[in-house]
Amino acid sequence: MDIAKSNIVKSIAGRDTGELFFVLATEGDFLLLANGKRRRVENPKRKRCKHVVLISNSDSPLAQRIRSNEKITNSELRKAIAALGGGNQDQEG
Repeated sequence: MDIAKSNIVKSIAGRDTGELFFVLATEGDFLLLANGKRRRVENPKRKRCKHVVLISNSDSPLAQRIRSNEKITNSELRKAIAALGGGNQDQEG
């Protein structure tokens, strides 16, 4: 299954192992990832596809906004990831 824009993925390699991210864009074999806390929308993490695993194909309003290239905020990303069950994500900030 291919990872596409607006999917939710989990990092399986690197310093951010175990963290959940939204895919903001794809660039060949690379993904641009953000979670709103350590990796913000303004400075997404560039990571290879083989270093993440697909968690969810989100159909939330936020995912639709990511697909349509609308502006999203870091707090929206944090709330969506926390609602998915990423309880280790801090809500403040």
